[in-house]
Amino acid sequence: MDFHPRPASGEPTPWAFPAPDRGTLPNGLTVLRCHRPGQQVVAVEINLDAPLGAEPDGLDGIATIMARALSEGTDKRSAEEFAAELERCGATLDAHADHPGVRVSLEVPVSRLPKALGLLAEALRAPAFDDGEIKRLVRNRLDEIPHETANPGRRAAKELYRSLFPASLRMSRPRQGTEETVARIDSAGVRAFYEAHVRPATATAVVVGDLTGTDLDALLAETLGTWQGDTVAARPQPEITADDSGRVIIVDRPGAVQTQLLIGRIGADRHDRVWPAQVLGTYCLGGTLTSRLDRVLREEKGYTYGVRAFAQVLCSAPDGSGAALLGISGSVDTPNTGPALEDLWQVLRTLAEGGLTDAERDVAVQNLVGVAPLRYETAASVAGTLADQVEQHLPDDFQGQLYARLAQTGTVEATAAVVSAFPVDRLVTVLVGDASEIAGPVRALGIGDVTVVKG
Repeated sequence: MDFHPRPASGEPTPWAFPAPDRGTLPNGLTVLRCHRPGQQVVAVEINLDAPLGAEPDGLDGIATIMARALSEGTDKRSAEEFAAELERCGATLDAHADHPGVRVSLEVPVSRLPKALGLLAEALRAPAFDDGEIKRLVRNRLDEIPHETANPGRRAAKELYRSLFPASLRMSRPRQGTEETVARIDSAGVRAFYEAHVRPATATAVVVGDLTGTDLDALLAETLGTWQGDTVAARPQPEITADDSGRVIIVDRPGAVQTQLLIGRIGADRHDRVWPAQVLGTYCLGGTLTSRLDRVLREEKGYTYGVRAFAQVLCSAPDGSGAALLGISGSVDTPNTGPALEDLWQVLRTLAEGGLTDAERDVAVQNLVGVAPLRYETAASVAGTLADQVEQHLPDDFQGQLYARLAQTGTVEATAAVVSAFPVDRLVTVLVGDASEIAGPVRALGIGDVTVVKG
């Protein structure tokens, strides 16, 4: 029997994060395009300059309702007809609101791109904001809130933001609003918010996929190019202040068998030169199963299924005056809440005293940089990162430069960055659990004043 010869391995080729081409349509819409051969599902991301901080007083959540309503009918199609047209294209259309603005995401086979872009343009240009649909979306959002409150992780995040930021700052309040504010939202308010903040001159479209044979310029002109709107002055970035003095807040959940923990403070945004070293050091601390926190709390002590350390950009600005949340999160069984926190603090102290090892640094670089080509296998992943860069006022080559800087960052630099990010005396600790069981042991640790609030 004859067999085909075994395939031979080829020479590895250098990889770099794809660089987009940038342009502007006559209506003012900024466009980033990135040709990715073989990616037959095209991803489109639209950044709208409608941040949560622009929501009217007392109407927290209106940006979320507006985002959801963009796919619920237009001046030409009802909600059902619009959904049916998307299905015929094999397309998905999603939108969400966050502190930097509203993000609209489209994925569609390249062969159906013209039709799908037409629907996207229709949704942005002439959303219906039908009174009945807005009422339904408001009801749905009100139904979600009790479920979020019951979720320990979501409840911990809500309490951390409330505690970190002053009440006057939008970041101190739930992203998608409260029961009180969402209940006030109506179709007139949604349309007013849309008209005040959604326009092509302050928006950016990112298009990623295999564009072979696609006249994207003509296609954009026929679709998103028909979206019209006036220009507007740049919105000032509010000053971000926070109180990260060391303290503990226990959200009481009587009878809870586990304690959800979220430890955090704020740090600089991605414009800061320390960001690459901070990413590397934070990964060594709690980025994977082999990181220090898991090695102690999971493997040695068996307190948890996993604890993670992270840095999440909250809001960015060209002058670097934005902020990121630096956090540690996980859950432990109730009886071991005190011991787990004691060991966690000891990990941080040991890190400050002895630093990271070269082996830890090397593994982190390999995991962060070495697997990057796999992370960006799809058009959607590339488009999402490019849209993040736009949202955070970063240059188009930021991600590529970040990987280069990670590879160049030494152990000492990574240690200094992570120690500075998580100082043991300036961490706000939120615990969602049974206060009658955990308050005493936590007070005995001396990691900050302990306050108990209703769950």
